[in-house]
Amino acid sequence: MTPKVIKVSSITVGDFYKRHRKILGLKLAGSEVGFDKNISEPALNRPGLALADFFVYFAKKRVQVLGNSELSYLKKLGPTQSAKRFEKLCQQNIPCLVVARDQTLAPELASVAERERIAVFRSPMVTMKFLNLATIRLEGEFAESTSLHGCMVDYRGVGVLIMGKSGSGKSETAIGLLERGAALVADDLVRVRNIGGELNTAAPDLARGYIEMRGIGIINAANLFGLSAIRPEKRLDLVVTLRSETDLNNVDRLGIRRKAYKVLGVGIPHVEIPVAAGRDTARLVAVAALDLQLRRLGYDMADEFNQKLLARMAAAKPQI
Repeated sequence: MTPKVIKVSSITVGDFYKRHRKILGLKLAGSEVGFDKNISEPALNRPGLALADFFVYFAKKRVQVLGNSELSYLKKLGPTQSAKRFEKLCQQNIPCLVVARDQTLAPELASVAERERIAVFRSPMVTMKFLNLATIRLEGEFAESTSLHGCMVDYRGVGVLIMGKSGSGKSETAIGLLERGAALVADDLVRVRNIGGELNTAAPDLARGYIEMRGIGIINAANLFGLSAIRPEKRLDLVVTLRSETDLNNVDRLGIRRKAYKVLGVGIPHVEIPVAAGRDTARLVAVAALDLQLRRLGYDMADEFNQKLLARMAAAKPQI
């Protein structure tokens, strides 16, 4: 069954403030108005041209950020003219305003914003730092997402998603990796988001740090292996599918033909490992993760063997 893809077209100003006020240092500068307005683009805008009465291509769907340049310009215009320009900006149905560097709006401007139901926030951050950090947070909010059935671990910096049919040993394999120093990201339900072409994985809040073992039940990874054995999120680097031993002949033996597993339109390196009694599946997954690290550094063991084999065959070929 194809996983359901969730797309976010907008978030409310209230949700933006609630979820990100701590990391962005946001403080409500006026009344709690306009929290139901929608932010429809995962980017921010500095409305300098709009304050100069130029609204062609104005990005009105974005959070508007006022820095020193915009505030100095308004101050130079004088109270009456600045209020008129500011009112015209607020009448564009913008979502909200953020004043950087912990600055405050002049009283006449604050009253305009409240009358037009525009929420005004303050942040102690310098303007560019706020723009960069808030853009990252918004990209995460608007990212496409889906949920996959599997077990996600971080093994030596490689994010590995272990998939397979029910009872194939996904959780047992994850436990074996935790014993080798890995960290658990998610078990059973893995949430995946595509942020700028990079897949980020996490667990549902309630299930974070827990893993289900057949015959034992729910266990807390941190209690057994320490706090370093859990990680709130991790980039997805490798997908490992556990296959039945009856599929042994259908699994690539040399590793020359690289496979990819498509998640949210992104191809992730994919390895299939047959599961059989007596096989140390966790060790095989660990080797697959280390092999991926080597290939990223430019060293491909399978290709090296293939090149040596071709060279040997060429040397043994009879000369005509």
